[in-house]
Amino acid sequence: MVKKNSNETNNASNIREMIKENKSKNNINSVMEKFIPKFLLGIAIISILTTVGIIFTLLFETIEFFKQVSFIEFFTGTVLKPLGENAQFGVLPLLMGTLMSSAIAMLVAIPIGLMTAIFLSEYASDKVRRTLKPILEILAGIPTIVYGFFAFTFVTPILMAIVPGLEPTNILSPGIVMGIMIIPMVASLSEDAMSSVPNSMREGALALGSTKLEVTWKVVVPAAISGIIASFVLGISRAIGETMIVTIASGSSKNFTFDITQSMQTMTAYIVEVTGGDAPAGSTLYYSLYAVAMTLFVFTLIMNFIAGYVSRKYREEY
Repeated sequence: MVKKNSNETNNASNIREMIKENKSKNNINSVMEKFIPKFLLGIAIISILTTVGIIFTLLFETIEFFKQVSFIEFFTGTVLKPLGENAQFGVLPLLMGTLMSSAIAMLVAIPIGLMTAIFLSEYASDKVRRTLKPILEILAGIPTIVYGFFAFTFVTPILMAIVPGLEPTNILSPGIVMGIMIIPMVASLSEDAMSSVPNSMREGALALGSTKLEVTWKVVVPAAISGIIASFVLGISRAIGETMIVTIASGSSKNFTFDITQSMQTMTAYIVEVTGGDAPAGSTLYYSLYAVAMTLFVFTLIMNFIAGYVSRKYREEY
């Protein structure tokens, strides 16, 4: 009887200890449950505040620039001579260089990237896909400054032997190399979009007598068009914001021309030139840096909005 009472006492004490442990664990879990959402909210707020800070920094300095230079002169001027007594600040030469290099890059990246995506999604075996896709994505990990030296020391000499009148620094060479750099982005995003198309659509088209090529172009590509176009727009945005390739290989001549054999400067290359020079703080040249950066920011923001709009408008739910 004594032994039974002793066992009951031990069991009761064990139960009390378990209850205490559970209470302490519940208290810790309760604290963590309250802390984690606040911590994550703080991280999100930091990201938002960082973005707002960047925007306001660009905006305030840009306003200072337009107090000294006419808004119309900046966006319609075809001459950019930031140094000297009669300085001129027309942004069109930089816009032309940016758009020309981006157009050349997309002429390279879109067809090659799309054809690569079609092969990986529709024709390659699983083994080939698992081998080629990581190799393709290695291109995305190469530093852009390496691409710049590749364009300047390898691609440009080859092009000079082919294209008559091509200058040692030109917009054609960096445009082509930028396209090579963007191929993995276009190919990977497009391949993901096409792979998400249900196999039942392919099988239905094949059952109706379509060839593999017809299934690809008339069924798979239209069904994945939102993702494909989004990859194109994101590629253009990436090309517009590229810095080191054009800084090294396109030169610093601020030419307003459609001749791709000539040296041209992009907005990003101009920013690098000004920040690396001796522009005194508070000068018009110094503030022009922010005006160009704000223009570049608006361009890339518009591209991202377009990509989002296209994805939403043409998205297919399966």
